[in-house]
Amino acid sequence: MLLADVVATSTTVAATRSRKAKVAAIATLLGVAAPDEVQTVTAYVGGALRQRRTGLGWRGLSSLPAAAAASPTLTVAEVHAAFDAVAALSGSGSQAARSAAVAELFGRATADEQAWLRGVVTGAVRQGALDSLVQEGLAVAADVPLAAVRRAAMLAGSTVAVAPAAFDGVDALAAIGLEVGRAVAPMLASSAPSVAEAVARAGGGAEVAVDVKLDGIRVQVHRSGSEVLVATRSLEDITSRLPEVVEVARSLPATSFVLDGEALALGDDGRPRPFQETASRTAMTDGVAVTPYFFDVLHLDGVDLLDAPAAERAAALDRLVPEAHRVPRLVTASPVEAAAFLESTLGSGHEGVVVKSLTAPYDAGRRGAGWVKVKPVHTLDLVVLAIEWGSGRREGWLSNIHLGARDPATGELVMLGKTFKGMTDEMLAWQTERFTELALSPAETKAHYVVDVRPEQVVEIAFDGVQRSTRYPGGVALRFARVVRYRDDKPVSEIDTIDTVRGFLA
Repeated sequence: MLLADVVATSTTVAATRSRKAKVAAIATLLGVAAPDEVQTVTAYVGGALRQRRTGLGWRGLSSLPAAAAASPTLTVAEVHAAFDAVAALSGSGSQAARSAAVAELFGRATADEQAWLRGVVTGAVRQGALDSLVQEGLAVAADVPLAAVRRAAMLAGSTVAVAPAAFDGVDALAAIGLEVGRAVAPMLASSAPSVAEAVARAGGGAEVAVDVKLDGIRVQVHRSGSEVLVATRSLEDITSRLPEVVEVARSLPATSFVLDGEALALGDDGRPRPFQETASRTAMTDGVAVTPYFFDVLHLDGVDLLDAPAAERAAALDRLVPEAHRVPRLVTASPVEAAAFLESTLGSGHEGVVVKSLTAPYDAGRRGAGWVKVKPVHTLDLVVLAIEWGSGRREGWLSNIHLGARDPATGELVMLGKTFKGMTDEMLAWQTERFTELALSPAETKAHYVVDVRPEQVVEIAFDGVQRSTRYPGGVALRFARVVRYRDDKPVSEIDTIDTVRGFLA
């Protein structure tokens, strides 16, 4: 397949707001991909490379050769091989070799292909083809149920990984199961403004589980015999950095299991330490000690529990994990009792509760009514779309951030407004460095100058309410939005949707 075919599809997807049209375009492209290139085409139509790191950024692409004037000749396979070679470069002379490889690849690309290649390298292919849309397109192209594609992708860790199996049929997708030692996408929680609403949504009048919401590192712990894997919510392997979690996992009375939970740093008084101290352990082995607390089990001694009701999984968790390492939980049908539990939880220094259906399966990788979180201070996980240079006391720092939520209907990112509130001097210094790295082009340090950035950095925003607004594309704006913290532990795929934001309208 020619790269030009991918670029043309990307252009079509970007030009329409119709989800149906986006899916149709993706399906058409995937339907003509050869078996040995379908994984690469799946990644490319989603606006991403298959290589995790290439060593390239906008600086490395600032000086490119003239575009090829002839008809397109670059194939998808050639482009993938070229980026493989670039990603493998290291050591002395690698920078020059990387520059030569970029010149060779981009010199063979047409103007449209160059623009697309630059965008995919820098993360700036804003076509609205998020993973959910690619999954829909794959299901249509392969003529298999979307649910089968979603489940296989969740269990395999990515849509790209299961693309070949989709074209082998539904049985091939069904054969992709939970594998101890291979991290799966975690189940996510939606939000509610009150405990009563959360109880009604998750339980519908029946009993629910009300879990303490710990503000730590989300960890998925796999054990097979003496082998242990500890993965983050983004499926990164951090086993070597959390030896205390490994020690607890090896102490449990089972041969194999997969657990979902949080690792939390506690003070001498038993109260949680600041999130930043806990989160620092994802990048280092030493530092403040963390304690694992588990709230779900996905597999136990040869039995997969993903599809079992939550009550059954909770019973299995109680048998496996001692109370000292289980998240505190209340089972009740009473909103009054649930509210009292929330107050007690807040008094212990934790940030809220998660209300959970006792009949729901573990809906990995999805955010729905099975889990509903409640915090006394409303917060949203959003993505930074752009940032402005500050003025006055903040001159010389990147300050005012532009906030975006995800539109589930189109896959696009929708701007909600801006904020510079809640930023300390330390945060301003950090974000100036961070967003300079993510900038889509060099930018002068002129007050109020807007710098577009790759939409990769998730930020947690507190707000007092949501109001209707014609100023922003989503038709709503956040009242008194302020930065709580940056969330390096969360991928952009997990940010809140515009529908969630609109749910807070008075």
